[in-house]
Amino acid sequence: VVAPESRLMEARTTADWIVRRRLLAVSGVSQVVPQGGDVREYQVLIDPQRLFAYGVGLEDVLAAIEGSSENVAGGLYWSGGREILVRGIVRPSSLEDIGVTVVTTRDGVPVLIDDLAEVRIGPKITYGTGSVNGEPAVILSVQKQAGANTLELTGRVDAELDLIEAELPEGITFERDIFRQADFISLAVENVIVALRDGAFFVIAILLLFLWNVRTTLISVVAIPLSLALAVITMRALGGTVNTMTLGGMAIAIGALVDDAIIFVENVHRRLRDNLRRPPGERLATLPLIRGAANEIRDPILNATLIITIVFVQGRMLKPLGYAYIISILSSLVVAVTVTPALSYLLLPGDRSIRRRREPWLVRGLESVYERVLTGALHRSGRVLVGAGLLLAGTLAVVPTLGREFLPEFQEGSLTIAIISVPGTSLAESNEIGNRVERRLLGVPGVVSTARRTGRAALDEEAQGVNVSHVEARLDLASRELAEVMAEVRAELAGIAGTSITVGQPIGHRIDHMLSGTRAAIAISVFGPDLRELREIAGQIEAIAHEVEGLVDVSMEQQAEVPQLQVRANRRAMARYGVSPGALADAVHIAMQGEVVSIVREGERTFDLVVRYADRHRSDPEAIGGALVATPAGPTVPLSQLGSIVQARGPNMITRENVSRKIVVSANVAGRDVVGAVTELQGHIADEMDLPPEYHLQYGGQFESGQSATRRITILSLFSIGAIFMIMFRAFGSFSTAMFLMVNLPLALTGGVIAVLLIGGTVNVATLVGFITLFGIAVRNGMLLVSRYQDLCAGGMSLPDAIRGGSVERLSPILMTALTAGLALIPLAMGIGEPGKEIQAPLAVVVLGGLLTSTLLNMVVVPALFMRWGNIPVAEGAERENNR
Repeated sequence: VVAPESRLMEARTTADWIVRRRLLAVSGVSQVVPQGGDVREYQVLIDPQRLFAYGVGLEDVLAAIEGSSENVAGGLYWSGGREILVRGIVRPSSLEDIGVTVVTTRDGVPVLIDDLAEVRIGPKITYGTGSVNGEPAVILSVQKQAGANTLELTGRVDAELDLIEAELPEGITFERDIFRQADFISLAVENVIVALRDGAFFVIAILLLFLWNVRTTLISVVAIPLSLALAVITMRALGGTVNTMTLGGMAIAIGALVDDAIIFVENVHRRLRDNLRRPPGERLATLPLIRGAANEIRDPILNATLIITIVFVQGRMLKPLGYAYIISILSSLVVAVTVTPALSYLLLPGDRSIRRRREPWLVRGLESVYERVLTGALHRSGRVLVGAGLLLAGTLAVVPTLGREFLPEFQEGSLTIAIISVPGTSLAESNEIGNRVERRLLGVPGVVSTARRTGRAALDEEAQGVNVSHVEARLDLASRELAEVMAEVRAELAGIAGTSITVGQPIGHRIDHMLSGTRAAIAISVFGPDLRELREIAGQIEAIAHEVEGLVDVSMEQQAEVPQLQVRANRRAMARYGVSPGALADAVHIAMQGEVVSIVREGERTFDLVVRYADRHRSDPEAIGGALVATPAGPTVPLSQLGSIVQARGPNMITRENVSRKIVVSANVAGRDVVGAVTELQGHIADEMDLPPEYHLQYGGQFESGQSATRRITILSLFSIGAIFMIMFRAFGSFSTAMFLMVNLPLALTGGVIAVLLIGGTVNVATLVGFITLFGIAVRNGMLLVSRYQDLCAGGMSLPDAIRGGSVERLSPILMTALTAGLALIPLAMGIGEPGKEIQAPLAVVVLGGLLTSTLLNMVVVPALFMRWGNIPVAEGAERENNR
């Protein structure tokens, strides 16, 4: 809420009594917290010299106002058959009413409030302020209820603000674009939807090229909308919502949605064409033929889908994305075993392409090239396997050199800057520092607007000192990169003396704060018993951190001794006058802080009525010593006669964790990975520092969370690999066959690592989940090959011939499934650095790279392995052949 500086009290009153109340009535709004402006208050500002002159104590003033501040019920009386309520209306409704309130009498003359104090309307003592673009303003933070849809809620809030704005007093306006989470979400959702659409186009193009047939393409493509619709219905039924993460899961799955349908349609198409090559008397009927073709690939499809589901179940860190992916894949399986066979029966038997009895031109060309490559690989299987081993060894050698971080950086389009001044800095000084920060920010190209909150609001859940400010800076990144803007912002703000400044983004700040309690990516907690020693150790760590390349925004938690004015009670003096410690404490509190004794109504609005000393009588130790304390005997006594007033120093705060005192040194990382920076810092600390006994360090933030997530994903990856092996062992009944198929995992790892190197060489939670996803997708191709080997061997073919024939026969479906799954990820993979794709893009890049190497090497390495050491059990294959 923006208004001229002379009308800030009116702006705050409007915010409190119109805007806040109207917004709280909007469905989905949990809390509205105003900060800034002047809070309207009725004030009775006591002059202690007048109190002394009249012999009146503070308690007398409080009692007089409290006694005249409550309307009372006087019971009932009856007249003419009616019941009439009697009320005593004594609550003051104006400054005059308050001023003429009688406190006591002296020599028969009433002593009024006006005789003892100044009665006025003034600003409440505040511990926070706000500004927009360097000008004073009232900032309202709107918090949503748990489960409320941010986009829908923002629309309702905007609609209500439109109505309110039309009723605002002239000169008071709204500035709405300070920070709108919906803007980031809308852009993110739009980007993911575009990626989903473009991925579907890639899938259709691949199907047309490989199948070269409208009917087969149509049958396969129908799986996309049906699977997505079924997935959305299922998620809605389970209480989920469609958001950036769930859309991302669908976008990652978009290529895989047609995999089951492709395999089915391609197999039916091939069997129908083979059936026409038989003599007329030996041809099978269409329905049994399609049923047999379905049974032939049923188990591989079910097992492959089960494997993909298993490897993604573990993704709790990306739970919405993982569940959306799993539900989409399972939906595609349902479509593949229900709709696809029915459409195949209706559309394929009469198709002209089947009568041509030839493969499409692209498939013929690829099979011709592959036959030559496969023949050479089978003749030189030893060299092929050695080459694959060397490639894997090289990949494993590269892995330790990769950087590590917890999460990729988000592209939110805004910055959150935390400014912490020296403890003890006044609100006025912090406000001036904040204004300087805003002016410098507005001079940085790319910064559109700023909004600042200094100190804390009365309704805010986060308690912080008046020396702390937070600035939200809205950015225009059309012509500049985020990293470039952040670097210039840090350079501009580095020259502001006496401050510790941290630059980040809203979501990133909140994640960091949730992980470690600090608004930075790295938090080094120093634990120990003595505060002075803790500050000294933390100071040394801060100095070392400044020397580590890539560490920025290095700061030590502001735990320091601040000035205090202590009123130390003299118990003997208090006993002489009969003053209790509680009475002394109350007198200090009322005189300095003030006491809310009543409210004053202005229509429906209520404002506090506060009693305290006038500012000139609470501005220095001598004036404070003159505060009067009532005694039981009647006369008042100056505070200075009941205790000493001492200027001292004491800690501004003491933080503890696990019952131990601590101080935190925090830092962000720019231009390198988090783990690498922390590892270097740990080395320097170990070399340059010796911690005293009873003191220890603990590293937290994204570093610790990344380490924990890596450990968890590694353990669950091993579980997934074990589950994959058991599924393959059950499917093929052979330990050696299952082991041979596991070779696809390192083949996929190679491409994934290369992909990570191409996008910066840093591993995070998103890329790790990408590697796990690869495991399930990569194994599918090997299972399709080996299941065909089994079928051919069950039909009486020798193993070498089965390997050659089965590999060529499965080339088309394997390439189609790999290309549709891979190319569908290109729109996501190309979106690195775009809002909404921060998690999905690295994941997609890893899957894309792994698919490339695992598919190409799978078609060479797996046949070479089976040619050299393979032994195909035919029991399963025979059963499958009989089902045909």
